[in-house]
Amino acid sequence: MGRIFTLDEARALMPQVLTVTGPVYTLAASLAQELSEADDAQDETRAEALRERLQTLVQSWQQSMQDLEAEVKGLWLVDFDSGDGYWCWAYPETELGYWHSYEGGFRSRVPADQRPGVQA
Repeated sequence: MGRIFTLDEARALMPQVLTVTGPVYTLAASLAQELSEADDAQDETRAEALRERLQTLVQSWQQSMQDLEAEVKGLWLVDFDSGDGYWCWAYPETELGYWHSYEGGFRSRVPADQRPGVQA
């Protein structure tokens, strides 16, 4: 079992999450555009090189998030274990503001202050 985070503890990591994710997202979007152009031009050598760069970039981002003890749940989507679910963040959100149960997943997330069973 990994680390359990209070909302304040998870939010304290958000400056690092944002600092890493923003530039990586921008570079990934640029590489994806170049890859699309290479595919359109049927330049398979260039396309393969771009796929490898994109994969390496995403893996580096995932490792950076794991180093913060966040759980990567998808591309640009990280969760912090709350003990009864997850504090949930997805790029381009600017703050950690959502929670969802272990079973519910991203689609069932609610504002953190509406987390079931918690008195505000």
